[in-house]
Amino acid sequence: MKEGLVAGPSDENELAEAVANADGPLCIKGGGTRRIGAPVAGTELSLAGLSGITLYEPEALTIVARAGTPVAEIEVALSRENQRLPFEPMDHRPLLGTEGTPTIGGVVAANVSGPRRIAAGACRDSLIGVRYVDGAGTIVKNGGRVMKNVTGYDLVKLMAGSYGTLGVLSEVSFKLLPANAAGGTVMVDGLSPTDAVSALATALGSPFEVSGAAHIPEGPDGAPVTMLRVEGFETQVTYRTAELSKLLSRFGVARIDTDPASVAKTWADIRDVTALAGTLQDIWRISVKPTDGARVAEALEGAKLLLDWGGGLVWAGVAPRTDVRAALMGIPGHATLMRPAPGTAGAFEAFHPEPPAVAAIASGLRQKFDPRGILNPGLMG
Repeated sequence: MKEGLVAGPSDENELAEAVANADGPLCIKGGGTRRIGAPVAGTELSLAGLSGITLYEPEALTIVARAGTPVAEIEVALSRENQRLPFEPMDHRPLLGTEGTPTIGGVVAANVSGPRRIAAGACRDSLIGVRYVDGAGTIVKNGGRVMKNVTGYDLVKLMAGSYGTLGVLSEVSFKLLPANAAGGTVMVDGLSPTDAVSALATALGSPFEVSGAAHIPEGPDGAPVTMLRVEGFETQVTYRTAELSKLLSRFGVARIDTDPASVAKTWADIRDVTALAGTLQDIWRISVKPTDGARVAEALEGAKLLLDWGGGLVWAGVAPRTDVRAALMGIPGHATLMRPAPGTAGAFEAFHPEPPAVAAIASGLRQKFDPRGILNPGLMG
């Protein structure tokens, strides 16, 4: 819960001053769309004032933006140059029932990545530079505006997914990719999770450059549907979707959709997990080996599921206070409670408990980056 409010800084120096002068815990706030983890009891520090694209070089496929910049603003700027962020960031608002505006700093802090991760990597793989303020109020820069090999600590990768517990991001830099001219979805209906994961693996192992691989046990019409996406030039998409449909014929008759609006909506729904939105269930995000996706579905029989990343990412809606981690015991991976139903809050740690050795490393890092322990304390357990 909030105990106060720091006037939002308008630049990096003001941010550093606010952190340096803090006399207690700070609750770092971006757009307010990803309320994940334990509530932080502290003074709210909003980054909304640190907004704007500071450098965009389309010819170099590089963009630099302040942490509070809305993701939509960046996507509009990129679309004008027919470019995109490679990792297809998810919008958590439909699933979590939140409001606010997703910011690029929040995307980095949570390492948010969508269906295209299987082809383009995660958010941290496209991140080439960060500026942030550590727990002592010191401004730190790591990385730059081009990809290069360097020695020393890779703080760029470390900051991605740290949820503001190591430093308060002020600016981020990304490498970009050209936008795709066309896209298509190949769908097979009626598969069990086991057969679906096998079909997804078959497609991902093919030479047809799949950029999305998902399965919904209960699709829009109530029946299971397995989906593969390909992207590129129109002639490439036509060829690859036809070849994929032949390749998957042993799993069933494949349908092909190349309507731009339909394809875009299908994968936006998968990206944002809209199939699980609006329920009164606990929502869990489960990361496993793709081949274990079917095992997760079997262990969580009766849950409302969506399998992405070829089966490696499983979104599950389960009855309130269901101990998902206990149900998945013996399946390597980790499970994060993304949205507890009313009455579940506090029953489980949101983030998967770390093995002792990893927990010791994480604690040591936080002590170095935030010796006063004021940056989102307790958020990640």
